[in-house]
Amino acid sequence: MDSGKMNRREFITTSAGAVIGAGLLQAMPTSAQETAHSIQGTRRRAAVTPVRVIASGNGQEATRLAYERILDGEDTLDAVIAGVNLVEDDPEDVTVGIGGLPNEDGVVELDAAVMHGPTHRSGAVASLQNIKNPSRVAKLVLEQTDHCLLVGEGALQFARTMGFREENLLTEKARQIWLYWKQTLSNSDDWLTPPVDDLPEDVIRFFGLERPTGTIHCAAINAHGEMSCVTTTSGLAYKIPGRVGDSPIIGAGLYVDNEIGSCGSTGRGEANIQNLCSYAGVELMRNGMGPGEAGLEVLRRVVHKTTEPHLIREDGRPNFGLKFYLMTSDGEYAGVSMWGPTQFAVTDEEGTRLEDCQYLYQWD
Repeated sequence: MDSGKMNRREFITTSAGAVIGAGLLQAMPTSAQETAHSIQGTRRRAAVTPVRVIASGNGQEATRLAYERILDGEDTLDAVIAGVNLVEDDPEDVTVGIGGLPNEDGVVELDAAVMHGPTHRSGAVASLQNIKNPSRVAKLVLEQTDHCLLVGEGALQFARTMGFREENLLTEKARQIWLYWKQTLSNSDDWLTPPVDDLPEDVIRFFGLERPTGTIHCAAINAHGEMSCVTTTSGLAYKIPGRVGDSPIIGAGLYVDNEIGSCGSTGRGEANIQNLCSYAGVELMRNGMGPGEAGLEVLRRVVHKTTEPHLIREDGRPNFGLKFYLMTSDGEYAGVSMWGPTQFAVTDEEGTRLEDCQYLYQWD
């Protein structure tokens, strides 16, 4: 018998199965039919989805590592967290993790959030002290609690319970940067401007700059169309103790709907929270916009809603930065920025690289 042909029994069994399957689908309630069709659509998409990881500009190596791990079969959430851990663990990076710039009292407080597309679950921590990998703690909030967000002492106690080791996160470099800020903050206190001749160049270069708002966001999609993302930060430098920005707020610092796409942010957290920018970006993509177009529309909304005089330049434009990193469920992606030119990180089959963000306004 020709092995390439079905025998009569196989034909009847297969045909009967198809008829029964179609009948069951037809007999389903409408909502169940929609779910079944959605699953079928997801499976069709999975066959052609490119493996891709995107991140903020400080995340090149994060995207590279996450991409490699996804190719090795690792879940997208585990992969992006491993990627940002590279930055959290780097004491020379003053924007996240160990070495992050402290609050106004000289205490490092970290925020992070994660979101897993396939399950639509999230976890986050805010104002976490003494633990250098808040992204890993956030994942355990997702996995081992019925909560989405833990803060402050409660977040620290949870991390201790989960076996995390406490350590001093204020590096000498970050301490020197913070101390100079404190000593030059006012002319009406008892602090004197310190000599800077003996300070390292990588410390001096922060003096006189706008307050850093460093954050890393990383998002990924695998060949099955499964998406996840993470955002981690030490927050606004010299912030009021207890201040929480957008990074650990689901819908602001990040958001993913596995059927539509993901969006994450870096920049002025307050503007992001007030407009739930990441959720808005995903919803605009749901309504048919491409990732670049959606990101720019969210920025326009932020500009329209920015009315506080201290946040507006003489020309009427915002005096702060805000960036979004967007990706659709079929792998289309974009980085967008309030101000440019600037870049974001990408790793896919074409390699690891920086690409240009689209932007609203060009730097003067």
